Amino acid sequence: MKIAIVYHSEAGHTRAQAESVADGAKGAEVAMLPVEQLQASRTGPWDKLDRADAIIFGGPTHMGSASAEFEGFAVASSWRWDNQVWKDKLAAGFTNGGNLSGDQMGALQRMAILAAQHGMLWVSLGLAPGVPNSPCNDPENLNRLGFYLGAGGQAGPGEDLPASDLATAKALGARVAGLVAGRHG
Repeated sequence: MKIAIVYHSEAGHTRAQAESVADGAKGAEVAMLPVEQLQASRTGPWDKLDRADAIIFGGPTHMGSASAEFEGFAVASSWRWDNQVWKDKLAAGFTNGGNLSGDQMGALQRMAILAAQHGMLWVSLGLAPGVPNSPCNDPENLNRLGFYLGAGGQAGPGEDLPASDLATAKALGARVAGLVAGRHG
């Protein structure tokens, strides 16, 4: 079972989410690939993506979409689209923003569209917002921000992501790893 996590991080928030996703993907061989490693060539680290059973995308939300650096990766992946190299792989995504309603859904939608263009199968977060009998906006709840499409996080400048946002990212990693294991069943 091989899972690749390709992400862009500026202030460390997305890297922390990527590490939590990897932690949740126990039992799988996980490759963490910052987009900067992928922009220099069409081989090398790209081969890890090609051999992966699942690719999990991550990046901060900028102006209602994924960051420009993540978008650069998306554009660079187009020659794999030409050959449908990632067709039928599982895909998922995570993002974070500085505001509670920081348009993180736009970034997750961009990642899901990228996966669809590659013929990949999108894996949702699979968590309801908050927990039963508790306010949805409780910072201790998994999926406290209420995203269904992927894992979301929120922290202002100079703040760390809340533990619940990192636990939500970990749950996403576990969900994808479980689905990959089921495909290997």
